[in-house]
Amino acid sequence: MTSATPLRAARDARGWGQDKLARAINARAPAHGLPVRSVASRKTDISRWENGHITPEPPMRALLREIYGRTDAELGFPPSAPVEGGELAERLAIARRVDPQTIALFREEIDGVRHADRRYGSALRLERLRGQIDEVEERLRHTLLQRDRAPLASVLVEASTLAGWNSLDIGSLSQAWSHYERAKTAALESGSTALLAHATAEQAFVLIDAGNIEDAAALFAEARSIGAQAPHLLRAWLAAAEGEGHAIGGNRDGALRAFDKADALLPSEVVHPELPFLFLGGSHLDRWRGNALVHLGAPEAITQLEGLIDRTQASFVRVGAAVYVDLALAYSAAGDREAARTYAQRARRIISEVGSVRLRRRLERLVLPGDSPLA
Repeated sequence: MTSATPLRAARDARGWGQDKLARAINARAPAHGLPVRSVASRKTDISRWENGHITPEPPMRALLREIYGRTDAELGFPPSAPVEGGELAERLAIARRVDPQTIALFREEIDGVRHADRRYGSALRLERLRGQIDEVEERLRHTLLQRDRAPLASVLVEASTLAGWNSLDIGSLSQAWSHYERAKTAALESGSTALLAHATAEQAFVLIDAGNIEDAAALFAEARSIGAQAPHLLRAWLAAAEGEGHAIGGNRDGALRAFDKADALLPSEVVHPELPFLFLGGSHLDRWRGNALVHLGAPEAITQLEGLIDRTQASFVRVGAAVYVDLALAYSAAGDREAARTYAQRARRIISEVGSVRLRRRLERLVLPGDSPLA
């Protein structure tokens, strides 16, 4: 079995099929003096290029360099005539073509990964995100003006925080930490305190999973301070995140106060154009409070969470598994062996599908009344 050609590898790194690449080529073809052709014809060309049967002509190579943000060498094309500073000039030229359409395309790709992650889990999403992060970083590195760099930096924050959360879900704490460090650096360049506050708070969950509750609490507090003037939706999310931290640390009063504050801050409109990664509408904030109540060992967690089962959106598959894990732990604490076992079985089925190491480890802490810890 032969390895993929560089051109095929570039498409795979973006998670694109040939149809999407064909449409992207047609969208940019006129600007390069190339004709718009049918998607079927484009796909035939793409297959021949990627199999190494033919090499695209120079205008098409320029278009593909622009789409992928890579050089001739990185795409496996023959070298152009040597020019002093040629590679740098090429990279600068590619970055110069970043426009609102390019930014929208990057965001569409990240949103697609986000939706797939909610349904199918994190492990398979990380490779796509790495490709997107590399591409955005490359363009950012060669973009000259701050007015053009800021939108790219914002995209890099979104991709990096999603990669951080995916890494956390599969139990890779060091990898998650690195993604959040990149996200915070990019947030500073973007000039968005909202993005910086969000990345900072999410990084605190890495500390929680590492068992460092004290430092996590300090990071949550700093995130809340950074986001003091952010939209109400983010401030509500930050308060709930801090509430979970308090609950895990056993601070009942602090946790309940934080969730009350989140409820008070939550706006009626729970979709914000600058915060597409936040989900607090519907049952999300109630589920988060229920999770905190489980950490606190509060018996009212059962009533809180069971009322959410039918309200959890079907597309949030991993969230549904988290509710079942919480209910299994809550019923075990209440001494109801059968209910705990039932919810644990439901949780296991979903966890095996989405591959969430984080949820599996929580479930492994379950001890059914009268039993030793489950394997």
